[in-house]
This record gives sequence, structure tokens and C-alpha cells, in this order.
Amino acid sequence: MTENSFIHRFEPAHDAGSPPLLLLHGTGGDENDLLGLGKMISPGSALLSPRGRVLEHGMPRFFRRLAEGVFDEEDVRRRARELGDFVAEARQRYGLAAPVAVGFSNGANIAAALLLLQPDVLAGAILLRAMVPLSDPPKAELGGKPILLLSGQADPIVPASNSARLAAQLSEAGASVTHKILPAGHQLSQADVALARDWIGNVAAEAA
Repeated sequence: MTENSFIHRFEPAHDAGSPPLLLLHGTGGDENDLLGLGKMISPGSALLSPRGRVLEHGMPRFFRRLAEGVFDEEDVRRRARELGDFVAEARQRYGLAAPVAVGFSNGANIAAALLLLQPDVLAGAILLRAMVPLSDPPKAELGGKPILLLSGQADPIVPASNSARLAAQLSEAGASVTHKILPAGHQLSQADVALARDWIGNVAAEAA
């Protein structure tokens, strides 16, 4: 892959009927972080898992932030473009269909930005503890793309009003959004895994 590429892990599909997953870790994670989650929610899927290229105090992220919950939106746009280019290259290299993003926290935020900035890159997304990535996103046309947004009721990082705004933004852009608020904080729970597994099973069945 080109210099613009990401350090990443790729695991080929075991089931041609399962959609490929683009796994996007949270702050301080890496390309290995969500492989286990990917296998739990869709055991047959190809897994493409890049490492974020921005370092914050030595911790990988997918874009810069100015403070907790305050994003460098110019950097969000640039990094989303780079990630979109990486996905296009990886699809060609590994022979993949458009993937469903599975993002946690910072990874969910870059996935949401990618949906709004480059709607064709992803087939859908599971956004775990996501926030609004862009205060003034371009007008996107998401044409019914399936999106599962899972928020934590006691999340100290993502206010309920913010995740509700993201759900509204994606719905207004034409996505088919399922937004559930779980009795959880910012960390993932077994309920997240179960809901994501059921949801991706339904998406795969509808695509078949």
C-alpha cells in the first residue's frame, strides 16, 4: 500500500455472506483492539483494522482534538479523507465489498465523519459511544444506509443531547438509524455485543 497508508491488520472472510467490517479503535487503542469484538459480532466477516495515525500523549487516535469533546474539525475532515483513501486501496488489494464500520469512541467519531463526508465509502456503521464529529457537516445523501448507534446512559464523555443530535444528523441525511441508549457508561457492555450481533445479522440477511 502507499505511503498514505495505515498500519493495519487484515483477516480474510470465512463466510462470503457476511459483510466486511472496518474496525476503528478508541483513543489509545491499536489495530489489534477490536479484532475480538469483530469476531464476536460477525464471525464470518473479513476484518480490516487500521491504527489511527494521530498521537495524543503517545496514544493513537484517528484525529486531533483541542480538548475533551472539542474536535479539531479541519483535522477531522483531512483524516476522514485519508481513511477513505485507505479503505478504497484496501478494497482493491483484498477484494472487498464496501465495509460496515464498527467504531468505538474516537473510532466511532471518525466513522460518523466518513459517513457525512464520503457516503460511498461505507455500507453502514455500528457507532459505539459516538459524538457529533462536525458542527456544520456538508449535505450528505446516505440513501437508507443502515446505522446502529449505541449510547451509554451514564456516559461521562458523551452527553445524551450530543448523541441524539448525531442520530438526527444521520437520519436527516437519509440513513436508516437505530439509536439505543443502554444502562452503561463509556465502556462497552455485553448488551452492546448482543445488539451489534443481532443488527449485523439482520443487515446481512437483508443484503442476501
